[in-house]
Amino acid sequence: MKAHSDELKTFATVIDCGSITAAAEQLGLTPSAVSRALSKLEEKLGTTLLNRTTRRMKLTEEGEFFLEHARHILEQMDALEERLALRQQSPAGRLRINAASPFMLHAVVPHIGAFRERYPDIELQLNTNDLNIDLLEQSTDIAIRIGHLADSSLHARPLGSSRLNLLAAPEYLERHGTPANLEALLGHSLLGFTQPEALNVWPIRHAGGDTLAITPSLSASSGETLRQLALSGQGIACLASFMTCADIQTGGLVRVLPELTSERRQPIHAVYYRNSQLALRIQCFLDFIQERLAQSLHATG
Repeated sequence: MKAHSDELKTFATVIDCGSITAAAEQLGLTPSAVSRALSKLEEKLGTTLLNRTTRRMKLTEEGEFFLEHARHILEQMDALEERLALRQQSPAGRLRINAASPFMLHAVVPHIGAFRERYPDIELQLNTNDLNIDLLEQSTDIAIRIGHLADSSLHARPLGSSRLNLLAAPEYLERHGTPANLEALLGHSLLGFTQPEALNVWPIRHAGGDTLAITPSLSASSGETLRQLALSGQGIACLASFMTCADIQTGGLVRVLPELTSERRQPIHAVYYRNSQLALRIQCFLDFIQERLAQSLHATG
């Protein structure tokens, strides 16, 4: 059996106080509990540390050797606790964040400068993956996911939502015409996702409901690829406002059939494993990005 830190502390306190009774008072224990702790420690070590009588105590040679090293261990533990307390007051360490590339580029990266200025001791690692990842396998602290979450053991924190719009480049519409109704839309080059199929369900009001599953003329796995295809005049895409608001403002993309577009928003969550106490660096990033996204997502609609 191995000695524990509380046993080391009890042993050192007895020596410092000069008696079991005085040590018991300082430790908030009964004298009998302290005496048992010393006996248990000696039993674990297989040696006598203190020669005790009713009147006096004297360290054995083994006790002097053990005390010297026990004090060093206790000092190291105190220093470690102090460093941990300072770390909790000033967040530090590596923080690994994963998100789909469009969200990382358009919704996270613009705020990283301000985050690093506020928390200079946090070392960021930004990774992108357009499909959901296993946080443990990818050594990820926080993953940002867009869309409705499946049931999971992960803890999820909502960060906001982003509206979906049908968009195309003005040059595409000049060449092929602007669709005026659903039938005309289905005759155009539609840009969609290779997977999952749920992303090819567009928010279009029609006689059968508020959404319509489309068959893409051109598919891609990444929303950023679809954005670039739309900007280059390859067709009409359904994309989130967080990644296209600047394109709309500059005229690179224009809304198509806005009067038939239903109000459909994609929820955005940060997911992470939650231990008994969330690491301060994770908590700081969640609070920071939620505040920033609340402003930017509100502005993009």
